[in-house]
Amino acid sequence: MSKTIWNVDALHSEVLFKVKHLVISTVTGSFKSFSGSALTEGDQFENAAIEFTIDVNSVDTGQPGRDEHLRNADFFEVETYPQFTFVSTAFTKTKGDIYKLTGNLTIKGITKEVELEAEYGGTERDPWGNTKVGFEVTGTIDRKDFNVTFNSLTETGGLALGEKIKIVANIQLAKQV
Repeated sequence: MSKTIWNVDALHSEVLFKVKHLVISTVTGSFKSFSGSALTEGDQFENAAIEFTIDVNSVDTGQPGRDEHLRNADFFEVETYPQFTFVSTAFTKTKGDIYKLTGNLTIKGITKEVELEAEYGGTERDPWGNTKVGFEVTGTIDRKDFNVTFNSLTETGGLALGEKIKIVANIQLAKQV
């Protein structure tokens, strides 16, 4: 069977993250600039080879001051580490439209294996005849695993920021012709 390349359609995709703030609420942010691809056997995504890169400088929480803080040495150190990368090691169907996506995530020069869930949303042709597929990728990582350790204490001695980061990526892929 022939290999098929699928490229991320960034105009119809989004990468979000959520973190607890003061343990009582959740702050959501996104990355506005990213790219990626999947290499499949024909149109079958089982065992796809997936690569994804995020431009860390594109972080956006809706608060410019917070975004600048995230870019500096307290958090992402974008001057030294301008990209997050993900390279899959396995993409296996678990049931129905649900896949387990396993791979190596690199943040701030530290690479750790992570497991995410990918839900297949379907395949369609757009008005220009391009074949598109959609996946919603979700999971949780521990930011301390990647040396993103900055925190402050609340008045009562609790941590201001949660350590678990929820990831939600709605990804549309376009079949390369």
